[in-house]
Amino acid sequence: MSTPETSRFVRLRVELVLEVDDANAVSKAALRRIADDSAMPADERAHAENAVTEDTAEALAYLVDPFDLVSEVPGVDLAQASWSSEPIDYDPDSPEWDLDEDDGDEDDDEEVGVG
Repeated sequence: MSTPETSRFVRLRVELVLEVDDANAVSKAALRRIADDSAMPADERAHAENAVTEDTAEALAYLVDPFDLVSEVPGVDLAQASWSSEPIDYDPDSPEWDLDEDDGDEDDDEEVGVG
């Protein structure tokens, strides 16, 4: 249900931790995706190929596309997206990696309407 005070826009936050078993396969897949992008300028292509060859996290950023995540969801259009990837030290048994915990800054992100 939508009222005049309710925004039609929703911020969906997703955090993924991926275990990479074959960095070479990830890099090769990213190189194929770059090669298939006929609209990419040559200088950008060279930079992208170098980046995905040297950094598995960068290769994943080329392979994971937010549009792909929501493209088949009925009734929504992707208005804006940004994403990044980085290597991390991950300990699934550490309490700091508890996905059920609320983020401490969540209240800071809520918008308050002025009437």
